[in-house]
Amino acid sequence: MSVRPPAAASGLVPGAVASVRFTDLLANGQAVGRLNGFVVFVTGPLPGEHAKVRIVQVKPKYAVADVVAYERESEYRTRPFCGVFGVCGGCQVQHLAYPAQLAWKEQIVRSALRRIGGFAGVEVRRPVGMTSPRNYRNKMALVVEHAGGEPVYGFYQARSHALVPIESCPVVLPQLDAAIGGLYAAARAPQSRAAFAGAKHAIVRAGASSGQAVLSITTERRSPDLAAEAPEIARRIRGIVGISNSFEPRTANAVLGRKMLYVWGRREMEESIEGVRYRVSPASFFQVNSEMVGRIFRFLAPALQPGRTIVDLYCGAGTFAIFFASRGATVVGIEENPAAVREARENAKINDVGDRVTFVEGRVEGTVAHSRGKQALEAAEIVFLDPPRKGSDEATLAAIADARVASVWYLSCNPATLARDLAYLAKRGYALGVVQPFDMFPQTGHVETLVTLRRIDAEPEAALPEREPTPWDDQIPVWPPEDPYAKHEYPEFVDKEPG
Repeated sequence: MSVRPPAAASGLVPGAVASVRFTDLLANGQAVGRLNGFVVFVTGPLPGEHAKVRIVQVKPKYAVADVVAYERESEYRTRPFCGVFGVCGGCQVQHLAYPAQLAWKEQIVRSALRRIGGFAGVEVRRPVGMTSPRNYRNKMALVVEHAGGEPVYGFYQARSHALVPIESCPVVLPQLDAAIGGLYAAARAPQSRAAFAGAKHAIVRAGASSGQAVLSITTERRSPDLAAEAPEIARRIRGIVGISNSFEPRTANAVLGRKMLYVWGRREMEESIEGVRYRVSPASFFQVNSEMVGRIFRFLAPALQPGRTIVDLYCGAGTFAIFFASRGATVVGIEENPAAVREARENAKINDVGDRVTFVEGRVEGTVAHSRGKQALEAAEIVFLDPPRKGSDEATLAAIADARVASVWYLSCNPATLARDLAYLAKRGYALGVVQPFDMFPQTGHVETLVTLRRIDAEPEAALPEREPTPWDDQIPVWPPEDPYAKHEYPEFVDKEPG
C-alpha cells in the first residue's frame, strides 16, 4: 500500500504562495495559521493578521513558511526596538505591544493548565508587568567567535548556533549594555588582548542596586593570560569587582566549564532586593530580573507570619529561602549545586538569619526520600519549589503529598511542566488557589507563574491579596484579539508564483 506524500495530502508544496489568516502565537514567536485545514507556522505575524506567505517546508502534520507581504496588520503590532530582532534568538515578541504581551502570556498559562493539567475554567490573574519592559536582565552570556584575529561578541540565532554579532543589547541592564563595549575595548588593547585569544563565552552579571559586576571568561583550558591581564580588563568595564576563568566545558557550546578559577577581585557581586542582600557569582542560579523578584517577594510577604515553617526545594543561592527567613519564617533549603549552597550559607550570614535557615546539599528527589528530608517536609507548613524548566519529578511531588504538607507554593518558568506537576498534586488531594503570572522575561515567550495549592482536608487559609497595580493594567487587551474579518470568506490559496 503506497503512502501519499505530505504535499499531496495538504495540497502544499515548497515554493507555493498563499494568503493566510493567523489565529495564535506560540511561545517561540511563531504564528499559527491554516491552509485548507493544514497548520502553517510562520515567524513574524501576529494573531488577527493576514499575510501572503511562501511555503518553505512541508511535514506530515504541518508546514513552515516565510512572510512575503503583510495584507492586514494587527493594532497590537509595534516597531521592534532592537536592530537584530528577528535574527537574534534572545527575544521573540518585540513586535507585539507590551500590554498585548501580558494578555498573551496570561492565555499561555490558562491554555497549559486546561490542555495539560485538565484544569477547566481555572482563574488566572492578570500578569504582573514590568515598570518598563526593557533593560531588565541582570545577567548576559555572550558567545565569542574570532574573526580576523579579533573576538566578536553576540548571541545565537533562533534554533541555530550561528552567531549574531552585537555591539549593544537593549534588554540587559544599562551597565551590562555598556560592558559589551568594554569587552571589545579590552580584547583590542595590547595590555589585555591575549586574555581573549581562547575565549568561547563571556558571562557578565550585575547588581541593579549595587552597580557591582562580575565577569567570567570561558576557555577550553585554563588561561594564564586571563589571570595576568585581569586588572587591565577590569579597568575597561565599569563596575567590575571580580573576574574568573571558567574552563574545560563539557560540550562544545557549553556556556560554563566544569572548573572555575577566580583570578582577580571578588567571587561575587552584590544585589539587594526588598532589603535582603545577596552575593552571587557568575555561575550561580539567580533570577535574571531583580525588579520582578521584588514584586514576587511583596506578593508573598502577607503570608509570612513569624514562626512559619517552610521547605524551599531547588533553592539555588537562597534567593527565596533567605527572604522567607528575613520575614521570620524557619526555613530548610535543599539544593544539589555545592557552589550555590556555599553562597546560600554566606548570604544567610550577611542577612543575620543563619539561626532561622538551614541549607542541605543534595539532589532534591533523593534528599526528600531520606530521613532528614522527610522530617523537614513533615514539619513544614509550606513547601516552596522553584524547579528548572523541566519541572519537578514524581518522586519529589509524592514525598510532599505523603508528608501531607498543608500548603504548596509552586513558582515555574514553564507553563507546560507546571501544569503537569499540578495535575499530579491535584490527584493527591491538593486544590489550586491563586494562579498569578509574573512577567520575569519581557519581550520573550517565557512567563513565570506562581501557583498556590492547599490540601483539601487542611484548615482553610486566607488567600493571598490581589497583586500590586502596574502601569499597564488598564491597557491589557482581551486575548486572542478579535479578528473583524474572521466571519468572512478569505481567499486562502494562491497558485505558485512563476520562478
